[in-house]
Parts: sequence; C-alpha cells; structure tokens
Amino acid sequence: MSAQPPPARTARAFEPARALGAALAAGLLVAGPAHAYIGPGAGFAFVGATLVLVTTLLLVLFTLLTWPFTLVYRALRVGNPYKRALAPRVVVLGLDGMDPGIALKLMREGRLPNFSKLAEKGVFRPLETANPSISPVAWSTFTTGVDASRHGIYDFLTRDPCTYGPMLSSTEIRAAKRVANIGRYVVPLEKPRIKLLQRSQAFWKLLGDRHIFSIVQRVPITFPPVPFRGLLLSGMCVPDLRGTQGTFSFFSTRQDEHGHAVHTGGEQTILRRQGDRIRTRIVGPENTMLRSGGRMTLPMTILIAGDRESVRIEVDGSEPFDLPLRTYSPWIKLVFRPGLRVEVHGIARFYLNAVEPEVELYMTPIHIDPERPAMPISHPAIYSVYLAKKQGPFATLGLAEDTWALNERVIDEKAFFEQAMAIYEERERMFLDALAQTKKGLLTTVFDTTDRVQHMFYRYLDPTHPANAGKDTTEWADAIASVYERCDALLGKVWAEIERTDTVFMVISDHGFTNFRRGVNLNTWLKENGYLVLKDGHETSPDWFEHVDWSRTRAFSLGLTGMFVNRKGREASGVVSEGEEYRRLVDEISRKLEALVDPKTGQRVVRKVRATCEAFDGPYRLDAPDLLIGYEGGYRNSWECATGAVTASVFSDNTRSWSGDHCVDPDVVPGVFFCNRPIATERPRLIDVPVSVVELFGQKRARYMQGEMIFAKDASVSGSFDPKRLDQSAAAPGARVELEQDAA
Repeated sequence: MSAQPPPARTARAFEPARALGAALAAGLLVAGPAHAYIGPGAGFAFVGATLVLVTTLLLVLFTLLTWPFTLVYRALRVGNPYKRALAPRVVVLGLDGMDPGIALKLMREGRLPNFSKLAEKGVFRPLETANPSISPVAWSTFTTGVDASRHGIYDFLTRDPCTYGPMLSSTEIRAAKRVANIGRYVVPLEKPRIKLLQRSQAFWKLLGDRHIFSIVQRVPITFPPVPFRGLLLSGMCVPDLRGTQGTFSFFSTRQDEHGHAVHTGGEQTILRRQGDRIRTRIVGPENTMLRSGGRMTLPMTILIAGDRESVRIEVDGSEPFDLPLRTYSPWIKLVFRPGLRVEVHGIARFYLNAVEPEVELYMTPIHIDPERPAMPISHPAIYSVYLAKKQGPFATLGLAEDTWALNERVIDEKAFFEQAMAIYEERERMFLDALAQTKKGLLTTVFDTTDRVQHMFYRYLDPTHPANAGKDTTEWADAIASVYERCDALLGKVWAEIERTDTVFMVISDHGFTNFRRGVNLNTWLKENGYLVLKDGHETSPDWFEHVDWSRTRAFSLGLTGMFVNRKGREASGVVSEGEEYRRLVDEISRKLEALVDPKTGQRVVRKVRATCEAFDGPYRLDAPDLLIGYEGGYRNSWECATGAVTASVFSDNTRSWSGDHCVDPDVVPGVFFCNRPIATERPRLIDVPVSVVELFGQKRARYMQGEMIFAKDASVSGSFDPKRLDQSAAAPGARVELEQDAA
C-alpha cells in the first residue's frame, strides 16, 4: 500500500487508503492513508472553536439565570419522572468484543471472580448479536433498538452508487458554502455540515425527552453527537485531526537501496541526521483556509542523548520533553496555525523504538484535543472540556488503539499493548467518575480494549496460525486473558459502588470473537464465475474497482460482509433488472457460495448467505448490500476484497497481526450478557437491551423498537449457561475455544 494518498475522486468518496482506515476502525479493515473526509479542517476550527466558547458562556449564563424557574416548572409540570421506575439507576457497561467462550473458560479457571459473582447473583448468557456482526451495526442496534434496515448502518463502508467509490457509512461532512475571500485566505462564514447518517433515534434521547437523565460515554457511531437531555462523549468513527480514521506518523533514518522508507502505511518521514541533531516536521491537517491549500506542519527537532538511551524532542509551540527508549511520552499538545491567528489544537503521544543503528520514532494519530475541540466530539461541547480539566488529556479518536501501526509492524506487541492499556485506564477513570455522580438515571460506557487486543493477539491462541510466522508466539500469550482480568477488577469497583443500592447493572458486548486464518476474495470469485468482468487486458484490479468494467459486471463486493448487485436504477451503470432477473441472480450466487470449499483445508467456507430483501423489511433496505455473507469461523473477506480489489487467487492465508475477527455468521460470535438480576429468557438479544432499559425506568417503549422486555416480574433465568450452547463446531482449526468440561 502506498505511503502517499492518491488524489481524491469525489467530495464524498475516500481516497483508497483512508477509506481503508475507516474500516479498520472497527475493527475491521486495514486503515490506510486517506482523504480527509472531514475536508473543512482548519475552516471548521475557525468557526467551530469560536462558537464552542461563545455558546458555552451563553449557556452557563442562561442556566444561572433560569435554574430556579426550571426547578419550579419541572416540579409542577413534570413531577417525578422516576415514580414508575423498576430501578432508579441503570448502568450498562459495554466491553466491545468480549467473547462468552473465553469469559466462561477464564471464570472456570478462577481468573474472573467478579464476573463469576455477577453470574451467581444474577445471570450470564450469550447475547445474540446483530446481522451483520460488525461493531458499527451492532452498536447502532444497541443505540436505537432496531435492526440495520431501520438504522441504515450495514458496515463501516458503503459504496457511492454514483461512482462505485467507498464512503464512510456513519457520517457525512460537507464544507461550508458561504466563504469570504481575504487576500490569500478563504474564511468560512458558517459551520461545515456534519451529519450522523445513523437513522432512527437513540434510546437515551427518548429517555431524555421524558426527563430521565443519561451519561453516555464512547458508544460507537455517536459522531457527531445528537443533542439530548444528558451528557455524551462520542466514540468509534470520531476522526483524527487530519480528518482520517487514524493516520500514524513514523520517523526513521532507515531507508532502502532506492532511498525510500522501509515501512509502509501512515505518514512516513525519512530523517537526516546532523550529528546528534535531527530537524524534521510533523504533518498535520489540510489548510483549507489558504487558497493554495497544502498541509499544515510543525517544526520538530530531535536531540539524541550521549548514552543513546533517550532523545529530547522539541516541537514548535510545546514544551521540550525527554523520551527514553521503548517508552511512551505523555500526551503532547500540538497547535497548528492556518493563518489569521486561528489555532487548531491536537494531541499525540510519541514512542521511541530505537536510536542505534537507526533512529525510529513513532507518533500516534493526532487526536482532537478534548480541551480545545476543533470538531464536535461531545454534548454539550463543554463536556469534553470538563473531562479533560478533571483527568487530563485523553484519547478522542474513535479507533484510539493503533491496530494499523502494529499490522504494519512500525510498533511491536509491547508498544501496542501498553498503548491500549493506557487508553483503558483513561476510560476507567472517566467511567468511575460518572458512576459516582450518577445516582439516578442511565450510565452507559463502552470500553474498546477487549476488542482491539483480541483482534491483534488472537494468533497466540492458535499455535498454527499463519500470522505466527516470523513473530513471537509466547511472550504475549496471556494478553487477552490479562485484559479480561482488568475488566474483572473494574467489576469489583462497580460492585463496591452499587451493591447496596437499587441499581440494575448489565455487562454486554456487541459480538464475540473467532479465528481469522484465511481470507476470501469474493471479487476474484465473482470474476471466476462470470459475475464481475474486468476491462480488456486486465486479469487483476487494484483497490476500489479500478479496472472493473461496470457495463458487464453484475455483482461486486466491498467492505467486510456485503455483496452488491449492480442494479438498474440504483447503481450509475446498473445492468441487472429488478424482478425475476434480480431474484434469480441472488439465488444463484447464494447457492454457489454456500457450497464453496477451501481447497487448502477441505472446509466449507460460508455458513449462510442472507439476501437482505428477505432478511429485512425496514425502510432502508434498499441501501443495504444485496447479500450478507455469513462465513464459518476462521474465514473472512480478505484484506484486498474489503477494499474492492481483484486478486489472482480467491483464498489467501492471513499473515497479519490482526488475527482474530467477528465478521462471520452472527451465530458463530454471540456477545456476552451479564446482569445482577435474573431475566425472563434463555436467549437474550442485543436488540432487547435498549427496550428493557426504557421499560426499567417505567417508560413506554417507542413503537418502532423491535426488542422485547427481558426483566419480567416473574423472571427466573439465572446463573451461568451450558457451554454446549456455544456454536463452535464449524470453526476453522484453532478457532474453537476449548472448555475444560468439554475436554473431559
């Protein structure tokens, strides 16, 4: 993958590598360099930062002047909104990707005493995930209480039907239309338009409309935040300051024989030493205030210590700091100045890989500074400022744990794990502070560390995993278990806060995990079966369907589980007619894929193909991929398939550090459901959780919500579950989590 982003093709499309970054965020694709899909950049900061300050001051003044009248009004008009509540406080702790099999295994080994206590006093069951079982889809279902055809999110990416190029499925951002030209500057006179594409309504907004207060922290697909009666800090899909889903920087004196950077991915900078001094620059966001454009930069000087065990780093506008080998810096403030005295604030951390024989310095993606946010990352805007003042700078990027950097091997497992746990600790402080303050109402916080660590360390659970070649297989073998243990320790702190209160406490995950040993390029399979045609003279095609002949192509795949039919009237160059031709094609492809066998393993690859026209009946069904591919454990769309490439082979070994996944048939990867109260069903579903929370507060569900209340008065389902319920029989070798009772 090129280290330099190609030119942007449309205002809504990503440049190839950056669109990949969007998918990576979830967990999912490799992120790449990418078009700043938040094009406004500095222009947003010019308007946005000023509005944040002015709006905040006016809000504080208005609140001080009106609060006595507000209290009287609520007492007379609203009364007590909690009077019908079955519980005055509900806490929902989300542990992204926590797997019921791994959790049960560690509980039986005595390593998760607080999870065991929660199961004993209440209930532990697998939690049916969403379809498809991808984080933005599942958490959107949690947020809204509806399926994908009603909230409109089917993947991290979708295709632009006009161009066939990739688009981020969750957010649309457009530059300001009204601008003023001042010399060499272009000054926006209005805010850029940032729109959340998730449809329906968050259940905490429904509660807020009925005067039930909520604190919502880092739930995915909440950027930009939608106003409601409560506090919210946005999660997955918050961009970095460059407008990408996470672009790291790597500075190194190492180069190949052609003078190019040895590594790929991110922002690669070759360093030139002048004795023990190196002068370079940090590349920041696009300067959209300049007519000539270009990226803003910050001068940086690296001074190598005499003992070669550390460096001193001086970044323009920040205090110099010393950085020892293989150690992270604290968050460093980075201030970019596009002109006209405007400042755009970000934060980043540095990690020194090596000094000798070559200098290697890694810098995280530049996060939006929560104390001076250039884009809306919380509701109200002052909430992120409050959190930063209270606990110091913290990660704001949606995919804060830099999986891309580990995949590209610019950092190693130690550096990644330390980064992930530092972010976990930030989130824990945030959550426990909110828990102490929330005596009534809803608190829900999502921790991503469980998901990210399982993605990157799952190969340690499988000695024969293709990704183990040339890598350590022992030092971090306990990484996943240790993260589960950290979550268990957090449960102990929650118990101390809630045990003597009338609080309903749930621990949920959006999906579980399985092995990712083999990639499947559906575009190559479609080509071999005559459904996708390349332009004359081409046998393969790079990312984003570059050589595809749309006039002869009937189907194509983009993203992690979806396949699109090139339909007349929907796609710009559609060739498949609605009605009989469409149904016949969908049935034919489905039958063939469900019979597909991996020639290397002899295993069936696809458990079930679901036609969205049959699986869904919501109003946004037409926006969906026409087929959702439910893989068996161990398989997933290949990295190349996810970005619209056509390769020479259908199957490939997955040799990347990203070795575990969940983009398979939903039945293979249920999530977890723990609660301190019994429930009324043996098979709780993720879609049931928001409905149940609403009704726990004594409120009527919205008519559009599809879930069921699981906390009936006569609820009797308690304790843990029979491990035979875990469907791992079709998993690829090594994907199955062995349980001790099964082995016996």
